[in-house]
Amino acid sequence: MKRIMLSIFSLLIMSNVLLAQTKQEPWNSQQLLDPAILAKKINQNQTKNMLIYCIGPDAIIKGSINIGAGENAANIKKLKEQLKNVSKDKEVVIYCGCCPFDRCPNVRPAFKALKEMGFKNAKLLNLSNNIKTNWIDKNYPMND
Repeated sequence: MKRIMLSIFSLLIMSNVLLAQTKQEPWNSQQLLDPAILAKKINQNQTKNMLIYCIGPDAIIKGSINIGAGENAANIKKLKEQLKNVSKDKEVVIYCGCCPFDRCPNVRPAFKALKEMGFKNAKLLNLSNNIKTNWIDKNYPMND
């Protein structure tokens, strides 16, 4: 019985590993921007060479532009329109924060759009929990 339980447990672990490998995110770890770094740049007026877009429910972060939910194709079109004449070397930061990344319907379509457009410095703000926990509760700069 112990051997059977161990085998079942091993199979469950291996299946979870395989599932995790098949769900490839459109961003890599270098493309995740720590909220503390962005907050520091905003506070020190060092955001002139970057664009910050909210692809979620509301543009909370200071200086960010509201695009609307990234799960909506019309909003992805709006994002592409905003960026059509922007240099592909420009740093473009997107964020949502409605929920954890694994459940967020907005971040993947928006980040894929940035990649498809050829942006070399595309970043996703690492709001791994949500905007409240990872930004508001830390008193980082917000729009008025």
